[in-house]
Amino acid sequence: MTIQLAPVLLLLVVASSSLCYGFWQLQRSRTLMRTLNSYRIATNSAVQKRRMDIYEVRNRAKLLEDTVSGSASAVEKMHRVISNTTFGLVDRFSKDDEFRQSAHKARKTHDQASKQVYHAVRTTNKAIHILADSLFITKAEKRVILKKDTREEPPEKD
Repeated sequence: MTIQLAPVLLLLVVASSSLCYGFWQLQRSRTLMRTLNSYRIATNSAVQKRRMDIYEVRNRAKLLEDTVSGSASAVEKMHRVISNTTFGLVDRFSKDDEFRQSAHKARKTHDQASKQVYHAVRTTNKAIHILADSLFITKAEKRVILKKDTREEPPEKD
């Protein structure tokens, strides 16, 4: 009976040890999967941060361009109100027709000149934005895209 019991015990020991080894491999695989998943999340987070940095640079530039353009429009409207009031008062209260004719010519000249000035301000604003985009924003985007996270990689030693 002991002869028959020995192979059974041997098979039982082999089965239990292979079961323990399998369980140990499973735990090790789970640990590696968690580590891999955390690296994946960190990488995705870094990529998302770079994208957000690019969007921030672009949005700041657009905000600056819109601010200058909006300010120029507001100043132009105030200028137009003041000039309309002034020329309207001159036209209303002047008694000399020759002076009135002169004021109408001055008003036309003034209105043309002011339209040209504000058009030049807007055009210059757009040109500066395009220039800044090509010089600064594109470089900033490249810097953000090419920026490597050196904290994850240890420095090489010679």
